[in-house]
Amino acid sequence: MTAQTERPRRLTLGALVHGCGGHIAGWGHPDARPDGQLDFPFHADLARTLERGRFDALFVADVVAIRGHQLDSLSRTGRAEHFEPLTLLAALSLVTEHIGLAATATTTYNHPFHIARKFASLDHLSAGRAGWNVVTSVAPLEAANFGHDTHLAHELRYRRADEFVQVVKALWDSFDDDAVVRDKATGRYYDPAGLRTPHHRGEHFAVRGPLNISRAPQGHPVLFQAGSCETGREFAARHGEVLFTTQHELGAAQAFYADVKARAAAHGRDPDQVLVWPGLTPLVAPTEADARRRLAELQDLIHDDVARRLVQDHIGDIDLTGHPVDGPLPDIPDTNRSRSRRELLLKSAHDEKLTMRELAHRLAAGSVVAGTPEQIADHIETWFRARAADGFNVSFPYLPGPAEDFVDHVVPLLQQRGLFPTAYEGTTLRENLGLPRPVARARHLEEAGR
Repeated sequence: MTAQTERPRRLTLGALVHGCGGHIAGWGHPDARPDGQLDFPFHADLARTLERGRFDALFVADVVAIRGHQLDSLSRTGRAEHFEPLTLLAALSLVTEHIGLAATATTTYNHPFHIARKFASLDHLSAGRAGWNVVTSVAPLEAANFGHDTHLAHELRYRRADEFVQVVKALWDSFDDDAVVRDKATGRYYDPAGLRTPHHRGEHFAVRGPLNISRAPQGHPVLFQAGSCETGREFAARHGEVLFTTQHELGAAQAFYADVKARAAAHGRDPDQVLVWPGLTPLVAPTEADARRRLAELQDLIHDDVARRLVQDHIGDIDLTGHPVDGPLPDIPDTNRSRSRRELLLKSAHDEKLTMRELAHRLAAGSVVAGTPEQIADHIETWFRARAADGFNVSFPYLPGPAEDFVDHVVPLLQQRGLFPTAYEGTTLRENLGLPRPVARARHLEEAGR
């Protein structure tokens, strides 16, 4: 892996796949395929398109609840149903060869042994292409599905997550790389000297181990993370290898980039082995005017009920039903949701005097860059060269058209500019991202009563 860690810096790309599209009203676009939400051939074709475009990873986000409980608004979105991510990715591993396969799994409503086993299995099935997006669950609705009346407090969720990741890593190291010998001549399936038992006992978990599957092809599946608050950034700097972030301004993106790289270095990590991926939603069109028209058409599909709920879901647990969408935001109480995102949105709404509809449209647009292939390639190149990004987490407003447009028209420009390779450089997700393969720990995670 030495050659890979010393290679010249190059752009990396992941695709965030939201069923039939990332825009909240995208499913209703005339060219969208809402029937593809639970249609495996649709997902298989999309994965092959992304692989043709040389994407490093396909990422499936997840919430362990229905995405909203207000039926008047939920019934007007495509977010009431979606595949369980690891089941989908295991199937996609059989119809793809190179693209990485990453999924969200929460540390708040899961157990380390289950997660370690599932992602190790996906890594074996895909020959080293698995990735785990570590989240602490920001949606309070998830709590009720697991026997809790309230959502865990913010700091407690991160303390649990920190211990969770440590245990998972120890379980992934249960076997040395060469411990499973399967030697018929000697009758030895594995070398007992290469088996490690974590015997972990901590604040949140007691896990004896070892994991009942041999060490994954990548050693550890790649760890993705998306923490932007103070606690989240520290967590990401300790554990994350690919960091998702939501940034809309170049200067703010550069500041975030520099901050998390410095934090990683302070934890004794190589900053070049921590990749920063801002979100990007490209809408490609032949002309800039055509791109703006296409975006406006998407925004016009947002129903008033959905606009209210979109704002509510992002800024606080408050019922906005009686408030006019073309009026200002009411006072918003404190919440147990993701703090950094909420504070940023409230500040923008206050400073710019946004109506609820305007804020909803901004939330729905997210990181949309609508323009010609050259304009979108320019945006990507500018952010990459300015060290605001090592790559991008690319979402598409609806599917499959915008993904095909990006692959056919933007990716070739990035390749012509020498930013993006024309072929996969390795066989595993780590190799393609330029990340080192973790060495098995010299000793197991010692039992400690914290």
